[in-house]
Amino acid sequence: MTDHYDSLETRSDAERARDLAARLPQLIRVAQTKSPHYAAALKGVEANAIQSPADLAALPVLRKSSLIGLQKNAPPLGGLLTQPLADMGFVFQSPGPIYEAYPRRPDPARFARAMFAAGFRRGELVHNTYSYHFTPAGFMTESSAAALGCPVFAAGGGQTELQVEAIARLKPVCYAGTPSFLNIILEKAAELHVDVSSIRKGLVSAEPLPPSLRASFAARGIRLYQCYGTAELGLVAYETVALQGLTVDEGAIVEIVRPGSGDPVPDGEVGEVVVTVLNTEYPLIRFATGDLSAVLEGPCPTGRTNRRIKGWMGRADQTTKVRGMFVHPEQVTDVIKRHAEIRRARLVVTSDNHHDVMTLHCEVERGAEHLADTIAASVRDICKLRGEVQIVGVGTLPNDGKVIDDQRDFK
Repeated sequence: MTDHYDSLETRSDAERARDLAARLPQLIRVAQTKSPHYAAALKGVEANAIQSPADLAALPVLRKSSLIGLQKNAPPLGGLLTQPLADMGFVFQSPGPIYEAYPRRPDPARFARAMFAAGFRRGELVHNTYSYHFTPAGFMTESSAAALGCPVFAAGGGQTELQVEAIARLKPVCYAGTPSFLNIILEKAAELHVDVSSIRKGLVSAEPLPPSLRASFAARGIRLYQCYGTAELGLVAYETVALQGLTVDEGAIVEIVRPGSGDPVPDGEVGEVVVTVLNTEYPLIRFATGDLSAVLEGPCPTGRTNRRIKGWMGRADQTTKVRGMFVHPEQVTDVIKRHAEIRRARLVVTSDNHHDVMTLHCEVERGAEHLADTIAASVRDICKLRGEVQIVGVGTLPNDGKVIDDQRDFK
């Protein structure tokens, strides 16, 4: 449990803070001077004042959902690139469509660190089942395996019988792809009476790995580890042999914020994952992923010292429609900001005899119960809809990251 990819994983908090204090101002400066988007978005920001994650919290977030419009209005990549597209190495397309660019340098998506934590070692053949068509997952895995010194069989997805045959002949040790597809391969191999037992370990992503499925793989002698990343950001966090949350990658800064805002929540509270990657070619500063997670207390038992998160806990985009009008998490946040007495709030939408009912549940300190009518007026002013307000005690609301809880049954 003391086997690490490099010394960055075990450096002290002070060392990591000094590194960020040097790199963050440079990232901001490059973005401001070379990216048309950030020249406008960060106008007036003093680059040397941004030296820590706490300083980043003062900057605006860039939502993943905004990239579609940005890229459509300012092709090819929404004015985020700091250099000509001709100087980049790879361009991909994800659903949206959203386009991503990666520089031509070793391990640009940084997944080698996650592979090493999953037990991949130099010379071991990786059976890569991520797509090589349009989207970047196949490329990410291949380039990171190359940085680790692992050869790759570019399997891609589908063609299960051919996958089984390739594994039987080439005998790869490592698997990269989704856990469900590995399960399909193993079931097909059993059906065909083909030995694919060479696979002993895997790094999986893009979908949950339930404990029961992990145990099923373990019973077959396969150790699976999860990682969390996106097409735009590359690796964000990864599992280790401790199986206690996901350790944040050394090339990423992770904040957990209240959904619909850029405001950080206390450690342990569920919120939206916002990531800054230390990439000056295609900077993504406070990139709001739309995913939910929470910070775990303390460092990883393996000796890795970066902060940990719980992993993917659902989606943060909780926009809903009430009485024909959209209600957004940002509006709930605006209500909270009007009333300092509110510690946390959740808008619950229900149906009473086919009529929408909107109730804002507010955690307030004892003695502030009289605020219900005042808060209700703010709801009406900001959401343009009438809603009830229910005052509850501090710590009453579930810690699940929900700002809007739509409980209506539309079946």
